[in-house]
Amino acid sequence: MSEDPLVVFQPSGKRGRFSVGTPILDCARKLGVDIDSVCGGRGICGRCQVNVGDGEFDKFGIISRPENLTPFSAPEEKYQERRGLLIGRRLSCHAQLDGDIVIDVPPESQVHKQVVRKRAEVRDIKMDPAIRLHYVEVEEPDMHKPDGDLERLRRALAEQWDIRDLEEIDIRSLQKLQKALREGDWKVTVAVHRGQRITAIWPGFHDRAYGLAFDIGTTTVAVHLCDLASGDVLASDGIMNPQIRFGEDLMSRVSYIMMNPGSEVEITKTIRDGINNLIRRVRTEAGVEKDEILNATFVGNPVMHHLLLGIDPVELGGAPFALATNTGMTLWATELEITETSPDARVYILPCIAGHVGADTAGVVLSEAPHISDEMTLIVDVGTNAEIILGNRERLLAASSPTGPAFEGAQISCGQRAAPGAIERVRIDPQTLDPRFKVIGCDLWSDDPAFADTIAATGVTGICGSGIIEVLAEMYLCGLLTTDGIINGALSDKTHRIQQDNRTYRYLLHVGEVEIAIYQNDVRAIQLAKAALYAGARLLMDKMEIENVEKIVLAGAFGSHIDTKYAMILGMIPDCDLTKVYAAGNAAGTGARIALLNQQARDDIQKIVRQIEKIETAVEPKFQDHFIDAMAIPHKTASSPNLEKVVTLPEPAEPIPADDDQGRSGRRRRRQRR
Repeated sequence: MSEDPLVVFQPSGKRGRFSVGTPILDCARKLGVDIDSVCGGRGICGRCQVNVGDGEFDKFGIISRPENLTPFSAPEEKYQERRGLLIGRRLSCHAQLDGDIVIDVPPESQVHKQVVRKRAEVRDIKMDPAIRLHYVEVEEPDMHKPDGDLERLRRALAEQWDIRDLEEIDIRSLQKLQKALREGDWKVTVAVHRGQRITAIWPGFHDRAYGLAFDIGTTTVAVHLCDLASGDVLASDGIMNPQIRFGEDLMSRVSYIMMNPGSEVEITKTIRDGINNLIRRVRTEAGVEKDEILNATFVGNPVMHHLLLGIDPVELGGAPFALATNTGMTLWATELEITETSPDARVYILPCIAGHVGADTAGVVLSEAPHISDEMTLIVDVGTNAEIILGNRERLLAASSPTGPAFEGAQISCGQRAAPGAIERVRIDPQTLDPRFKVIGCDLWSDDPAFADTIAATGVTGICGSGIIEVLAEMYLCGLLTTDGIINGALSDKTHRIQQDNRTYRYLLHVGEVEIAIYQNDVRAIQLAKAALYAGARLLMDKMEIENVEKIVLAGAFGSHIDTKYAMILGMIPDCDLTKVYAAGNAAGTGARIALLNQQARDDIQKIVRQIEKIETAVEPKFQDHFIDAMAIPHKTASSPNLEKVVTLPEPAEPIPADDDQGRSGRRRRRQRR
C-alpha cells in the first residue's frame, strides 16, 4: 500500500502526509502553518495564496510539480478572471493534494507577517556620494559657432563646477538634452556619476536625488532609501527572500540548481522581482519618483551575489569554491532588470572576499572597520551561514561557518522567525523551574496580570531565535539541561514542565492555543549551530596564534537581538569581557549605506579585501576537533573567567547513565541502524 502524498511548507519547513483530495489550507492548519484566510475557504478573499514548487527537491526526497495539485477549481478561475493570480500561485483553500508537493507561503499570505528587523543603524558617514547634482547655465547656440549643445554643456560644467574629466553622457540623457535646455531657458540640472558621466538631466533647478542600499540575505532582503544630499534614510523595508522556496539555506539552492539545470534563470528573476517590489514600496512611502533614484549599492553572500548577477553559482557548491569574480563592479540598473529606478541609475556591487565570504562581509568590514583598530576584534555576522572576521590593523582573517537556519527558528519544533507573538525573551525561576517570557509586540512579561489581554490579538505563536538562545541558556543555569545538552529527566519529579517524550524528555514552556515546548531535537539543532560558529572563531584564533580576543561584535539582524550574555553562556562565542561584547545591528546593510553615501569607501574596500586572508573551514582538520568540543555547554574544555564574573555557572554534573531512558537514545538508534 503506497504512502499518502507528502506536503512540505516553506519557509517554516513543516511537513506531513495527507490523503489525496485534502485542501492545502487544511494541511496547513493541521500542521500549524501560518496562512491567512478571511472568507473561510470560499475562494473570495484571495488571502490564502501560495506558490507551488516545481522541480526535484533532494533535501526532502521528492519531486514537486504543479500537476500534483488538482486542476484550477471554478472559484479559482473566477478569482483569476476578477483579480488575477501570479503565475505559479494557487488558492490553498481550493487546491487539493494529488501528489508530493512543496508549498511556499509568501509573506503577504501569512497572518503573522514577517517583521524583518533590519534597520538603518545610526552612524556618522562622511558624505561623498557617487552621484552629484549640478545646476548650470549653458551658453545659447550661435550660428557662427559650430559647437553642439553637449559640447557647450561640457564647457559650462568645466567653468562653473570645475568638472574637467567628463567622459560620456548616457544616451537617454543625450536624447533629452536639447528639450531640457530650451524648456529650462538654457538652465539645467545634471546628475554626474563620479565626476565622469552624465546620467540624468532636468530643465531648470532640481535638487532631489536618491539612492538605495540593499542587503541581499539568504533569509531576508533589506533596503534603505537615502537622500544623496543629506544622507538621511527616508524609508526602510524588508521582505523574506523570495528565493526561499528553492531552499532554506545556500547549499539547498545550489543543490536545486544542480538538480534542475537552467533553474538559475528563474531564481535570478525571483530575487530581481523582489528587489523591484521593495523599491516600489520604499519610494511610494517616501514620495519619490522613479527617475529620481539614481544610484544603488548591493551586498550579499557569494551565492546571493552570483544569482543577483545572473551567474550560475554551482561552482560555489564544492571545492575549491571558485568565485566568478571577487572584484567590485558598477553596472546600469537595467542590466539587472531593475525597473523601479531611473533606467540610467548606476548600481555598485561590493566585492566578495572568497568562496563563502561575500560582499556582505565586505560591508561588515566597512561598517566596523577592524582594519583601523588596535584591538584584536572578532566580528561574527550571525545568519544562516555565519561569516567571521578576526584581526586588527596588522592582519585580518576571514572564514565562514555553516550554522544553518536553527538560530532563525527553522529546524525547531515551535520555531518561527521574528514576528508578533513569537517568544523572544525567557527567564526561568531556579527554585520552581517555572518560566516567564516576553513576546514580540508586547513589553510585558508573561506573569504580568495584563499580559493576556495585551497579546489577545496575536497570541503566543512560537519562539524565535533570541528566545531559543535564552531558554536553553536558562535551562542550563537551572540544571534543566546538562553540559552535554541532555534535558534532565530526573527533574520530572520536581516540576510538571519536564515531560517524557518517547525515549527523551521535553520542557514545557507555554500552554495555550499553541503549546510550546523545547524538545531534545531542538537542543541538538542549536548545539550543532553554535558549535559550528564557535569552531570557526576558534580556528581563526589558532591561525592568529592568540588565546583570547579583546572585543567581539555580533552583526546581522539576528545578532542584534540576542543578549550577548546568553550567547556566551550557551557557548556561541569565545569568552571575553562582556563590556567589550556588543551587537552592531545590520552591519552589512550599514556597509552598503556607507558605500552608497561615500564613493571613496568603494575604492577603500576593494583594497582591504585584497589584504584579508581567507581560511577555509571545510579543509581544516582542527575545525572538527573544535566543533566536537564546542558541542558542550558552554564548552567542553575552554575556561570562562570573564563569564564567571557575571554568572554563576552550574557545577559539572554526573554523566547520565547510558541505560537511562532519556539519555542516549540517539546513540542507541545509531547502533541499531548498523
